[in-house]
Amino acid sequence: MKHVIKVDKQKGAVLLVSLVFLVALTAVTSALMQNSTVDMKMSGASEVKSVANQAAVSAVDEVIFNQVSPGQVNLFALSVKGNNYPIGFQAGDQNLLLPGTNTGATANITVSNNRYQLDLSCPHKKNGSDNDTFECNKLRVQVDRPYGRENNSNIQVNSIITQELIKTQ
Repeated sequence: MKHVIKVDKQKGAVLLVSLVFLVALTAVTSALMQNSTVDMKMSGASEVKSVANQAAVSAVDEVIFNQVSPGQVNLFALSVKGNNYPIGFQAGDQNLLLPGTNTGATANITVSNNRYQLDLSCPHKKNGSDNDTFECNKLRVQVDRPYGRENNSNIQVNSIITQELIKTQ
C-alpha cells in the first residue's frame, strides 16, 4: 500500500516550515549586511591612510625642493656648528619649510647622528675627490602628517639628506 498524505491532513505544516526558513534567511542576510558595512569602513580607513602617506612623502619632497630651488636660501648648507639646527620647531619655521602647503603636514630639519656637531667627512663616491676639500652635513628631514577621524593617528616620514660643502678652515 502506498503512503499518501492528504491535503486536508496537513493543517499548516508548509506554513510553519516556510516561516522557519524565512527567519533563518533573515538572520543570514542581516549578518552579511553587517559584514559588508565593516568591510566598507575598513576600506575607507585604508584609503585615508594611503592618502595621508602620499601627502607625507610629498611634503618631504616639497621641503627638499624648496631648499634646492634657484633663488632660495639652502638651509641644508648651514653649518652644523652653532644654533642653526633644529629648524621647524619654532613658530614661523613651517613657512620656511612648507610654504603655502595644504597637506596638513609639519616638518623639521635636525642634525642626524652628530651629537657633538662635528664636521663630517663625506661618504665615498665613485669618482674620486680630495677629502680635505669637502665636508658634509648629514641632516634628517622629518615630516609628521596627522590623519583619521579627529586627526588622532599620525604618519611620520624621515629622510636623510647629505649635503656636500666646501670645507672652511
